[in-house]
Amino acid sequence: MKIVLAFDSFKGNIPAREVCEIVRDGIKSVRPEIETVILPMADGGEGTAEAMMAALGGEWIPVTVTGPLPTMKVDAGFAWFSAEKTAVVEMAAASGLPLLKPDEYNPMVATTYGTGELIKAAIDKGAERILLTVGGSATVDGGVGAAEALGWKFPESGEIVPPENLQLPEVDVLCDVTNPLCGPNGAAHVYGPQKGATPEMVEQLDSRLRKLSEKIIRSLGKDVRDLPGAGAAGGLAAGAVAFMNGKLVSGVDTVMSTIGLPAALRGAAWVLTGEGKFDAQSVQGKVVDGVARLAAQAGVKTGVIAGCILLSEAEWRAAGISFAATLQPEGMSVEESIRRSRELLFAAAAAFARDL
Repeated sequence: MKIVLAFDSFKGNIPAREVCEIVRDGIKSVRPEIETVILPMADGGEGTAEAMMAALGGEWIPVTVTGPLPTMKVDAGFAWFSAEKTAVVEMAAASGLPLLKPDEYNPMVATTYGTGELIKAAIDKGAERILLTVGGSATVDGGVGAAEALGWKFPESGEIVPPENLQLPEVDVLCDVTNPLCGPNGAAHVYGPQKGATPEMVEQLDSRLRKLSEKIIRSLGKDVRDLPGAGAAGGLAAGAVAFMNGKLVSGVDTVMSTIGLPAALRGAAWVLTGEGKFDAQSVQGKVVDGVARLAAQAGVKTGVIAGCILLSEAEWRAAGISFAATLQPEGMSVEESIRRSRELLFAAAAAFARDL
């Protein structure tokens, strides 16, 4: 019997590859003859570079760049896959909210300039394809900072000025939200407050993005205002389309195809997946949803082991899941479950194998 292990990280607790290894060891402790294939997963947000390096090898290229605030410098980098000439750039590494203390949150000045510096470094490395992940941003600058790092100029009056001699590779923006750039469902209104925006700032930011979109239409003939997903990462997704000829793609689908999950599922009886919290979001474009969809197409059963489960059995079965186990049994506190998570994960995997 072959079982594919395609777990996301248990965020803030266990990295994706270690989750897969613990589950493998739990299964093998009971059924050593079972063949296991480890393919750490991510949904195209934070942790994607790490998961893809864990699955494919690859090399981390360190780069010191501008942080989320223009006065900051941060040690960031990108994942490099030399055979494929592909770079995975996580905007959160340079322009992410976790790089700031709460009293530093300020989307009026936060910039994606450092993300642009990472993209430039990947181009200089020889990248023919860049996978840009756009989760976890501190910014609402419409990608202007990243574009400036690549040589674009944005004069107060007049049109946007493109850089000379910029040779751009294929840029895929891993994006699983559908928010437009502007308006009540746009980048400023939906995501601005969690980045420190007051109601007044939200209106200013939205106005700024709207004016940017109008300038993009006039200068470049591209309309990104109502493009589904353009509002991701404070409009960095829109900026990538406008200034990098980027294409918005499904994050989880891109990760699955790039790491070879479709091929790994061939001949498998089960795929086990999961994350820290298995909830309604998990079955709407996240790792569990993507893995279950792909498994169903291959005629493979999907099981989930998660830190906690916030769906009823009827709900997770409706999502195509055949088995689900939690690391937080009734009566156990969240704190104890997290503290004992590795031990509990091993035990859950062993119990699954025992019941096969």
